[in-house]
Amino acid sequence: MKKTIYRRKKEGKTNYKKRLTLLLSRKPRLVIRKSINNMSIQIVKYGEDGDKIIVAANSSELKKLGYTLNTGNLPAAYLTGLLIGKKANKQKVGEVIADIGLNTPTKGSKIFAALKGVVDSGLKIPHSPDMFPGENAIKGVQIQKYLENMKESKEIQFKKYKSTNVNITEEFEKVKNTIMK
Repeated sequence: MKKTIYRRKKEGKTNYKKRLTLLLSRKPRLVIRKSINNMSIQIVKYGEDGDKIIVAANSSELKKLGYTLNTGNLPAAYLTGLLIGKKANKQKVGEVIADIGLNTPTKGSKIFAALKGVVDSGLKIPHSPDMFPGENAIKGVQIQKYLENMKESKEIQFKKYKSTNVNITEEFEKVKNTIMK
């Protein structure tokens, strides 16, 4: 008898063993997905007729809050996590469990910057603080130092930052304060 393999497992899109473990916790999942230029975070609750999205946030929403920088970097990931945490608090979501999908858990990555934003917003989530990036990385201090020391860059995103004379750490704090209100 031949065993049928699920299509998403065959395509390498879903780890069903990991998914079942997360679902058995009976807590809503904090689904964190990243791309080069974007960060998408959702709080999803399992239902018999399919998953239901309770709250969602995308790093592109930060532009509405005055964030003019790249939405695919570490500071944007943190702010997106903070944003969904605030939205979840309004929806009375108390505790969630992290679902990073097929991403490799790497210390200090964008995934954990987003998770730190969620934790800082007051949402309860099992985590290890050792995995979070440092405060300077989250605030974009290293990016700001690179820009200040750079004479001329051929990289497009840095040309834009240089031409506008934007201060990354100041803009980060401004948007963070807007979200926290």
